[in-house]
Amino acid sequence: MAELNLGKGLTAGKVASNVQKKLTRAQEKVLQKLGKADETKDVAFEEGVINFNKQYAEGSKLQRDLRAYLEAVKAMHESSKNVQACLADMYEPEWYGKDEVDSIVEDCDVLWTDYHQKLVDNALISMDTYLGQFPDIKSRIAKRDRKLVDYDSARHNYATTHKTKKKDGSIKITKPSSLLERATPGWAQGILSAHNVAQSSLSRNQAEDELERAQKVFEEINIDLQEELPSLWNSRVGFYVSTFQSLAGFEEKFHKEIGRLDQDLYDILEKLEDTDMQQTTGASVKEASNHSLRPAGPPPIPKSPSKLRPAMPPPPKVTPSKEMKTENIVSLFDAAATPDINVTSPTEPANWDSWGESAAAAATPEEEAPTEETPEVQTESTEASSEPEKMPPGFLFKLQVMHDYAANDTDELEMKTGDVVLVISFDNPDEQDDGWLMGMKQDDWLQNKENAARGVFPENFTQRL
Repeated sequence: MAELNLGKGLTAGKVASNVQKKLTRAQEKVLQKLGKADETKDVAFEEGVINFNKQYAEGSKLQRDLRAYLEAVKAMHESSKNVQACLADMYEPEWYGKDEVDSIVEDCDVLWTDYHQKLVDNALISMDTYLGQFPDIKSRIAKRDRKLVDYDSARHNYATTHKTKKKDGSIKITKPSSLLERATPGWAQGILSAHNVAQSSLSRNQAEDELERAQKVFEEINIDLQEELPSLWNSRVGFYVSTFQSLAGFEEKFHKEIGRLDQDLYDILEKLEDTDMQQTTGASVKEASNHSLRPAGPPPIPKSPSKLRPAMPPPPKVTPSKEMKTENIVSLFDAAATPDINVTSPTEPANWDSWGESAAAAATPEEEAPTEETPEVQTESTEASSEPEKMPPGFLFKLQVMHDYAANDTDELEMKTGDVVLVISFDNPDEQDDGWLMGMKQDDWLQNKENAARGVFPENFTQRL
């Protein structure tokens, strides 16, 4: 009858043989633990196995930690790359050192990539190769343990079979000891016992052959491991030295080169800061001279003026009296207007009122009056049919609003970009704060005259016309 083929090279006979071996080994182990069978001991080899397991555990931990370190380097590379790319994107083309910054960003990316690759090639791959030999040795140690049990079992079996001896050439009938003997009839038990003795005598040679075969297989594996385990244990020193020297060398070189690039970037940014401060200082000086504003946005609001000033009524219109000296009246106009004025004997009172209105409109502080308005006054005064433009009392000059300003208090003036503001003097000069002016919107003044809203506002939000 052909043997049953179970696939993958296995047959029913091999399966049965393997099962029998496992049962025999298990039985031998039990007997050894119970002290009924002696066990072959090799103290030196057992110490080698202990060192092997320790070395394998340390190497596996180092491999895990090295992989985690490489993952951290990769993550740090990505984070650094993102930060550097953000800087390159924000760095405007006209700023100092734009090309140098772009070059530094590229060099940093190359350094990180090269550092990670060197760690993989010279540390991780070496680590994997070093640990690759442990699984095979571990399986051979386990096989050696199994063959040692087989050897001990064969040795015990051989010793047992040689204890049975034939005495006086007769068949000794013994007490039935096996289940088979107990199950046979009484008249046949003697025959069966004699058969067992003869069978035992025939199996002595088989037990001896089995012992020799088990001993040979065990010693072949044992001798190889006796040489490999100490050599593997001693190799750990050189491997650890090589691995950590590579890590330290690559890391030291990387940080040195990346530090040089960081120093270059620091110097460029420092130079950019100095350049920007110089430009800002120059723009501030120019702004102070012509009241112009930077296009970046509204300037900071100066220190707030005194809050909740009491509303002060406008002063009464000042009209020159009839006793006003003629030379003071004439000084309000130039030579073009002189022929139309009777300076010797003003006989009409109405003419004095007309003179008063003209004087009130043209009267401005000598140090504040812009020179460019003088021709307009002269031109208007030469036209008998037109009256001079009326300005609010205390008018100084005009400003145009360059940025919106929202009033933060009741005494402040709300302004929109493009509004024209008439600047007037403070009723009490002591109330004026630095950087703040008093005024009213020109449109509001033209519509409401004395009822136009007045208030303080920051001067640096406006530009002088």
